[in-house]
Amino acid sequence: MKRNSILLVSICAIAMMFAGIAAAQAAKVAGSWDMSMQGRNGAVTNTLTLQQDGNKLTGTLKTQRGDSPVTGTVDGNNITFSVTRTTPNGDVTQTYTGTVAADGISGTVKMGQNDVPWTAKKSAM
Repeated sequence: MKRNSILLVSICAIAMMFAGIAAAQAAKVAGSWDMSMQGRNGAVTNTLTLQQDGNKLTGTLKTQRGDSPVTGTVDGNNITFSVTRTTPNGDVTQTYTGTVAADGISGTVKMGQNDVPWTAKKSAM
């Protein structure tokens, strides 16, 4: 009886360990994404290209104003990345946060005083 209890506890501990490992794995986000958000003059679609090394992200955000570097992380299904743009008034960095789901990514970015929603869908290439 005591032996069965120890075996059961050991099996439960191993199962919980594997569940923790699976939960900690970073979502796969490498590739090209069609990223949409509401701009001052209506909806804007840009191209977000991400490279992924474990949970570290690098890449490029291509907009009408040119390409800007992207750096960030993905932790489970949570994604955070920053984009630094060079403007006539100096460099401006915006931090995007979001959640990765089966059908894409959605989140917000701080634009001045406002949190602006954004979405991204895998590009069809």
